[in-house]
Amino acid sequence: QVHLVESGGGSVQAGGSLRLTCTASGLTFGNYCMLWFRQRPGQKREGVAAIGNTGRTNYLDSVWGRFIISQDKGKNTLYLQINNLKPEDTAMYYCAAERGECPWGTVWLEYQYSFWGQGTQVTVSS
Repeated sequence: QVHLVESGGGSVQAGGSLRLTCTASGLTFGNYCMLWFRQRPGQKREGVAAIGNTGRTNYLDSVWGRFIISQDKGKNTLYLQINNLKPEDTAMYYCAAERGECPWGTVWLEYQYSFWGQGTQVTVSS
């Protein structure tokens, strides 16, 4: 059974950085598409970063250059490094996974992903 647990969120000032962690069990990195989604207050959940079986990555346009997704296959851990945080990054951040390669053409459609963590809150003050 796949289980995803996020951590690393917190309250930070604008311009700061955070590294979010998703610890996975029940799956093998390299066989799953792994993603980070976020849900900002009053908005729908949106995908922000994805990493596929071969290490290919993709990002939501608005976070390019500030968000970096990575994984440690030996530790079965997914990371999201967020730099130069902005107040609009305030959100609950979720880890998601689905067996197989990422569907790159429709990667941000959340219904495609079966496994989700409980989320970690990031709050950015100006």
